[in-house]
Amino acid sequence: MKLGVLLVLGSLAACSQKMYGVVKVETIPPGAEVINLKDDTHLGMTPLLVTWESDNDEAKHATVELRKAGYIEEITSFWVTMRHTTKADAIQEPQPVTVELKKRD
Repeated sequence: MKLGVLLVLGSLAACSQKMYGVVKVETIPPGAEVINLKDDTHLGMTPLLVTWESDNDEAKHATVELRKAGYIEEITSFWVTMRHTTKADAIQEPQPVTVELKKRD
């Protein structure tokens, strides 16, 4: 009986393991501000590694706005694959997202 309970608890713990995905956001030219449109947070300046985490391995949809003085703002969406069990592993294999910004007239 105790062994059965331990097996069930062990399998439940495995189901709730954190999963990670990393995206490398780059712009041409570099130096654009990256804003997460889900919550309007400033993520950083390109080139930029952004880490997402989840309680499962389902892909996450992300939409960001890229802003740079002298260039037209750009909004881009992408799916982040949550395929790594550690942040370190995810950082070693970032998903590339590259956007070429257009100059303002």
